[in-house]
Amino acid sequence: MDILIFAIGIILCLIGIIGSFLPIIPGPITSWFGLLLLNLTSAVPFNLKFIFITLSVAVLVFLLDFITPIYGVKKLGGSKGGQIGASLGLLIGIFIIGPLGIFIGPIIGAITGEMINNKSLKKSLKPAFGSILGALTGIVLKFCLSMTYFFFYLNIFWQYRQNFF
Repeated sequence: MDILIFAIGIILCLIGIIGSFLPIIPGPITSWFGLLLLNLTSAVPFNLKFIFITLSVAVLVFLLDFITPIYGVKKLGGSKGGQIGASLGLLIGIFIIGPLGIFIGPIIGAITGEMINNKSLKKSLKPAFGSILGALTGIVLKFCLSMTYFFFYLNIFWQYRQNFF
């Protein structure tokens, strides 16, 4: 049974890595479930502190993924309207466009918010570019954390490999 749980856990870790690039899959949280499964096997001693810390980091990165596009708008000179537009665009984009809405929604929202504040289209593009940079930052964070969880998974398995066979 432990081998089956191990296999499911490693699949979750790999799906988490893929999910770092696909907005519909919460990458780090999916990878964390793989770590949790590994810790639930009888071959590995359960480590509550490790599970709690890794879950906290996964949730933090999950939340940061929604904040970074808005922060990118602000850093590249966006007004409050652009930030609000990027936020609304993110929410609306996810529900209307789907996974691509995480990229397209903040861009359209930032441009719209900036143009409502009487900025020209040209001046609205720079803050919209900030939303793209923010989204890419989120992807990099998710990928790095998912890879870290995968390496944790492999390391823990390697330490207790004799208990699996």
